[in-house]
Amino acid sequence: MFKFSAQQQVYDIKGVKIGGQPGQYPTVMIGSIFYHGDKIVEDQKEGIFNKSEAEKLLNAEAELSDRFGNPRIIDVVGSFPNALVKYIDFIVETVDSPFLIDGTTEAVRIAGLKHAAEIGVIDRAIYNSITPEIKKEELEAIKESGIKTAILLTLNSKNPTLQGRMEALESLLKIAKEAGIQQFLIDTTIIDIPDPGVCAKAIYLEKEKYGYPAGCGAHNAVDRWRQIKKLEPNVKLIATTVANIFPIVLGANFALYGPIKNASEAYEMMAIADAYVSYAMNQEFKIKPESKVHPISRVFRK
Repeated sequence: MFKFSAQQQVYDIKGVKIGGQPGQYPTVMIGSIFYHGDKIVEDQKEGIFNKSEAEKLLNAEAELSDRFGNPRIIDVVGSFPNALVKYIDFIVETVDSPFLIDGTTEAVRIAGLKHAAEIGVIDRAIYNSITPEIKKEELEAIKESGIKTAILLTLNSKNPTLQGRMEALESLLKIAKEAGIQQFLIDTTIIDIPDPGVCAKAIYLEKEKYGYPAGCGAHNAVDRWRQIKKLEPNVKLIATTVANIFPIVLGANFALYGPIKNASEAYEMMAIADAYVSYAMNQEFKIKPESKVHPISRVFRK
């Protein structure tokens, strides 16, 4: 294993600690709910959904989090302003976890942002996301809301390479600071099918240079792989497992693992990877888990 030379930032977001050297804190799991195509959503425009099924999914994930020792953040996705407001209200009332304000358009995200500020839960909220192409109106809304934490998406459409991601990050940090953001979660951006390796290396480089918590949605690479549907059913699970754990080995602190319905597979694979990393870091660098609950004490327990 390895130890980053830069000082590593650790953020405490309503009790969820994220960041640090490999092995210090478990991977924070970020699962999506109410996304486009989510079967529990009955009317995506009005934000009508099956509350009992939503609660089942959230409770099942909570049990997995307790079982394996990986904290969670809820990715609350909306396609329409009114719908995202309703989703946020439900999440705030149902769970204590931090959540992402995630919308398909600028107008949707701003509506969610303003609502979170109005109901007094902005300290639990994380803005998803700030991109290099973000408009002035959205940045002003971010600043006015008082939100302190945001995901910075290193999307560089002109140069979608490892170097391009690092170039995008430099400008993103400046933009985010001007908008009042104080806590940066770096998403190294899945763009193409083979990208998990590139994103993992970008995570390593970012943490080595800046030390901010980093991660990505590696599952997106597999979901875009059309050919995989023609292979054996278990191949997609294997490919998703490899894609998700690859960044962890190179120092990732969080994983956008996809739909919350996939929590069972995601938590188990991540917990095992965390346990391996923790054991290696302890042996080589004497770095032990800082958290009271960590997969190293859960995965191999009899």
